[in-house]
Amino acid sequence: MFEPTLIIAGAALVGLTIVAAALLRAWQGWLALKREELDRHPAADRPESGSTIGAARIELADLKERIKKLEAIASGVDL
Repeated sequence: MFEPTLIIAGAALVGLTIVAAALLRAWQGWLALKREELDRHPAADRPESGSTIGAARIELADLKERIKKLEAIASGVDL
């Protein structure tokens, strides 16, 4: 009555739909988690106070870059 290829294609389509729905639900959960994290951040509702976390990240990135340059100088690599 039904060809095996048609049954396999239908099963694959159903499986793909289930996986896509699960991934979409996981994505929405992740976004909800990030929204909660942003809402809990004390500086989120006071933009004029500035973000100390952002400044710390920039400073940390700057320090990492300096360390890379010093290591390159120490090993004799020319930047």
